[in-house]
Amino acid sequence: NISGALCISQAWPGMARTIYNDHKRFLETYLTPYPGFFFTGDGVYRTSEGYYQLTGRLDDIINISGHRLGTAEVEDVVNHHVAVAESAVIGYPHEIKGEGKMPVFLSLKCLSWGYCTATLAAELRELISKKIAKYAAPEYVQVT
Repeated sequence: NISGALCISQAWPGMARTIYNDHKRFLETYLTPYPGFFFTGDGVYRTSEGYYQLTGRLDDIINISGHRLGTAEVEDVVNHHVAVAESAVIGYPHEIKGEGKMPVFLSLKCLSWGYCTATLAAELRELISKKIAKYAAPEYVQVT
């Protein structure tokens, strides 16, 4: 039972080999953090039985009015709602706050679309406000 960064020791077919017009950035982002390994940018948990569970991006930090918040932290709270199968959280530029309160994109379990309107958005905002903080409540909730 251990957590850490997910790194790959060998090349695989179809893997990225550069960033267009910025090979130095590719090297610094993916090969320099853990020499000899390809750093995926993801966190991972390995059980004592050898199973792996991705825990989220390690580099996805959103700065909302000076508060640093990991997207995986918000996704974890959202994914505990009974209607949510999976979620993705991102930041977006905001003139005053630096980054705006993140939109949340959802994939839902089988429920009627009527439930997926303001009721679900309000429940998720309340859940995030209670579990993390009011400033982390999303401005937008988009069902995908």
